Amino acid sequence: MSEAEKLHRHLIGQQGSRRSLNTPALVLDLEMLDRNIAEMAAFAKAHKVNLRPHSKTHKSADIARRQIAAGALGVCCAKLGEAEALGEAGIESLHITSPVVTPQAIDRLVALNAKVKDLMVVVDHPANVEALATAAAKAGKPLTVIVDIDPGLHRTGVATPDGVVELVKKVVGLKSLKYAGVQFYCGRHQHIVDFKQRTAEIEERTEYLKVSLGKLEAAGLKPGIITGSGTGTHYIDAKLGVFTELQVGSYVFMDHDYNVCDLRGLDKPTFEQALQIDARVVSANTAGMVTVDAGLKAMATEKGPPMILQGAVEGSTTRFMGDEHLAVIAPEGKAPPGHGEQVILTPPHCDPTVNLYESYHVVKGDTLVDIWPVTARGRSR
Repeated sequence: MSEAEKLHRHLIGQQGSRRSLNTPALVLDLEMLDRNIAEMAAFAKAHKVNLRPHSKTHKSADIARRQIAAGALGVCCAKLGEAEALGEAGIESLHITSPVVTPQAIDRLVALNAKVKDLMVVVDHPANVEALATAAAKAGKPLTVIVDIDPGLHRTGVATPDGVVELVKKVVGLKSLKYAGVQFYCGRHQHIVDFKQRTAEIEERTEYLKVSLGKLEAAGLKPGIITGSGTGTHYIDAKLGVFTELQVGSYVFMDHDYNVCDLRGLDKPTFEQALQIDARVVSANTAGMVTVDAGLKAMATEKGPPMILQGAVEGSTTRFMGDEHLAVIAPEGKAPPGHGEQVILTPPHCDPTVNLYESYHVVKGDTLVDIWPVTARGRSR
């Protein structure tokens, strides 16, 4: 039994029980989550594109099951360990979006391939292709691979269109591998706040992608799957019509960094901020400010301090005060929250924040309705 279950299982179903949670607590608004999942599923259906949401955002078998029930093909995983954890929890369709290279990891990969119904993994280097082919041949089950194309980030992916064709040819020439398609993920572009700028830059990158696609088709190697995109560019990518599936992730939660982006050119949020952190005022001895119990250890911090969703007057700000504490500062002339009062925060960046917690406290309104494990927490290997 998890710590969250020991502390809070008895609160499930009790009206208003959210206010009795020990804090800091990672909280998930179930109704917001389900509306976000339904909205993206409806969007994909309307634009005739498949969904393969990225589980690196939520690391949760419970959420993956909801996404698949709403129409997703399966889920993406950033790391092999995530895929293993979700596979163990019964998720049968998994795509690993980062290369799996070392001998010990490849052994685990082929073992997972034997256990789940549908597994894909990216490749971007001839040596990796050869190693995967050798392991898959020895294991006796073909391994499905996607060739990763570098969009200019220089993180992973084949760097040139001609290189893409050569690597695909190598994959096709190996009987123990199954060539399924290509991946193209413009990570840098996802957080461009201005819609017009984001659109222009994605249009330019899509033209670059088309060069590789054209060369592949000319060589008789047309990809069946073209996978990529993300929450920040899903609308633009769907309108451009090149991708066959979208790897959207953060739409289920909407951290602050995404929420300020104009996702669809409407100058208003498309999805709801379902992921929240509940904190409590633990000190109130300085005029105009209080201290709550959610500091650097309670959330990812590279995007700055969190915004306040509820529990403080409008215009209040936050400032980190150390590992365990956060200041909530009221506007001049206004009162901060009182001693012991609840303050609800929005995580600045959802993915690494989730990885800090073992459980989601699932709520409807002000009532705790369930506790879900963060299935793949810490599974970064």
